[in-house]
Amino acid sequence: MRITRGLATGTGSLPHLDADEALDLVFKYVPDAPFWPQLPKRDFREGMVVQFSENLPCLKIKGNSLVFEPKEKEKELEVFYEKIISDDLEYFKINADFSAGLPGFYARLNAADLRQIDFIKVQVTGPFTFLASVKDENGRLLLYDPVFKQAAIKALAMKLRWQINLFRKFNKPIIAFIDEPYLGTLGSAYTPVSREDVLGVLSEFAENIKESDVLLGVHCCGNTDWSVFTDLPCIGLINFDAFNFQEKFVLYSQGLKGFLERGGVICWGIVPTQEFSAKENAQFLTSRIRQGIDNLLKKGIAEKLLLERLMISPACGLGTFDPQKAEQILKLLSETSAFVRQNL
Repeated sequence: MRITRGLATGTGSLPHLDADEALDLVFKYVPDAPFWPQLPKRDFREGMVVQFSENLPCLKIKGNSLVFEPKEKEKELEVFYEKIISDDLEYFKINADFSAGLPGFYARLNAADLRQIDFIKVQVTGPFTFLASVKDENGRLLLYDPVFKQAAIKALAMKLRWQINLFRKFNKPIIAFIDEPYLGTLGSAYTPVSREDVLGVLSEFAENIKESDVLLGVHCCGNTDWSVFTDLPCIGLINFDAFNFQEKFVLYSQGLKGFLERGGVICWGIVPTQEFSAKENAQFLTSRIRQGIDNLLKKGIAEKLLLERLMISPACGLGTFDPQKAEQILKLLSETSAFVRQNL
């Protein structure tokens, strides 16, 4: 695992209607670990759930809604599992109608001088967030449907593998985020998901993503039981909202110690998103990271590991903001990355 000290990347979504404008910002502000931008304001199909719904059984787009239609459930499941068994990655591709930023990103990389790039970052919506966002024909979350739950786990993993396969031609290590904002509710009495369920599902999800050049990460922008991720050998990166939840995150120091020692990376989501005021600066945000590192040092984690396995990002996606605010946040991210590298 190469040293990632201070490397910056994005969490996925941007608010632009034009993919080229979004890509201009990506390559300007996070050139070392660029990502393909999700553009939910451009098209309903670029929302974080609909974007990965193509060719999943029984899911249909009706107007601006994703609906579950089980009329031909058995037939659709049969076709679906034939594609899974034959390992047909192309069946699970993300078409341009569902992501203008992805083919644009590929084209930019194809024409770019790749020497500056340390990682290429891709992403997929995680199975819990996906299943908790769609209801069946009876108004019940698909999270409760064991048959569809298995199908979604397999399909989303295939969509991530398709991306990895697509970008492998550039011969760069790949960071692959599983975006799981829903797990910010883990542990709540109102959340029908247990710790054991998360461990089992994410382990199954990662079974087919074992490539040595892929750093598999989880992004969760809420507070959660972070030991779920540190206890999963398949997870190599944890991206958390370090602006709001740093004090709670460092409470999991014992698990984080083992995670870092086996090569894990902590991606500090230190640049605020919802709370962004344009008054923050790189020195202030770096001091916040330093505070978190010092707290972990007191718990027996080696400073060398904390510094070498450190990335930064915005706290969450930027798709709901206006383009000017999104650019301000990415600019601050870039400035903070430079400050971290020079001063930590």
